[in-house]
Amino acid sequence: MDLISAVKIFGLSALSFVVAILLTPLLTKIMYKYQLWRKDVREVSPDGSRTPLFAALHKDRETRVPRLGGVLIWATTLVVALGFWLGAEFSASPFWDKANFLSRNQTWLPLFILIAASLLGLADDLFQVFRKGKYAAGGIRFRHRLFMVLLIALAGAWWFYFKLDWRTLYVPGIGEIWIGLWYLPLFVTTMIGLFSSGVVDGIDGLSGGVFASIFAAYGGIAFFRGQIDIAAFAGVILGALLAFLWFNIPPARFYMGESGNLGLTTSLTVIAFLTDSVLALPVIGFVLVAEVASDIIQFASKKFRGKKVFLIAPIHHHFEAAGWPPYKVTMRFWVISVVAAILG
Repeated sequence: MDLISAVKIFGLSALSFVVAILLTPLLTKIMYKYQLWRKDVREVSPDGSRTPLFAALHKDRETRVPRLGGVLIWATTLVVALGFWLGAEFSASPFWDKANFLSRNQTWLPLFILIAASLLGLADDLFQVFRKGKYAAGGIRFRHRLFMVLLIALAGAWWFYFKLDWRTLYVPGIGEIWIGLWYLPLFVTTMIGLFSSGVVDGIDGLSGGVFASIFAAYGGIAFFRGQIDIAAFAGVILGALLAFLWFNIPPARFYMGESGNLGLTTSLTVIAFLTDSVLALPVIGFVLVAEVASDIIQFASKKFRGKKVFLIAPIHHHFEAAGWPPYKVTMRFWVISVVAAILG
């Protein structure tokens, strides 16, 4: 059974990679035909302050590279998931039943949240590209995106608590502990925190490599827990991420954008809770945590001390501004992410 499950997971991962590779020419053609990139470099941060150093570093990249590459990831995942589900529904062959990984208790929720949050991110990317919205740099205002992610988080928390009847939290070395109603705010807080970590995008190859190591780790956790459908779901996302990374390494053909970041971070939250390993998330996702922490520290320091801690936040841009070549930042963050995933 373990061999069959392993073949299912790795086979679906490889198929996802191939599907994403095949979809890329169409997606690329659309993005370049309609010039789906920023027409100018962002010079204002979400808190309203000027960002001249960021603009200087990115003036040659952001204005000619499409930013909707995340569509490749969630569209591939949706195509593969629905393809095998439809095969299982309308075919009598046992192959489709074995390969299908859509199940009510394991993958309905993460797939739904992946698509819902990705569509929100897609809207934000399109608003930025076409300079729509009241935010000075274009796009949906941060507080509005935060509110919509909060609604998604509340829906997920409700599903876990009332539909799946989850009331406990696994603590390594101790076991399951009863947290009751505290499960709801824990879930919401985790999703909101990971949503903020979408700032890992911005340098060629960075986000794809970081997310790939994280989803690979959670796929492994799910496999060893016997949650084969979740492992397959994580594997499909991993395959799509590797295809994205193929085209995102320097020079990037497109960036992930919020159309990828939002869906990946919110669905990752669901996977972490479904595998009962949410306390491993800060370790496995150490790079994401560091990115969020650097943004929070920078914002708080500017507000209360009147000066910055980092040259630019999030922290990968700080190293870029300090003189590190972008490829060096990317490769070192990949290494850190892989080590953190193994530790987790």
